[in-house]
Amino acid sequence: MYVAVSIAILGQGLVFGNVTLLAYGGLVLLLFHVFVLIYEEPALRASFGTEYESFCAEVPRWIPRARAAPSAPAR
Repeated sequence: MYVAVSIAILGQGLVFGNVTLLAYGGLVLLLFHVFVLIYEEPALRASFGTEYESFCAEVPRWIPRARAAPSAPAR
């Protein structure tokens, strides 16, 4: 949701050619990032411990990795 909201705001700034809206989008993105680092991730670590740590090791924070789809099992 954080990425989608940020992209929507930045996209509107580009479409309308509004520098103020672009700056607002950048600020929103920065505030989301700070919120995730300061509150959300520590709360998840406290709740889920090593399970969350292994999740963080496998999944990027903001931009998903592109990888091949798993192959279907042979019949």
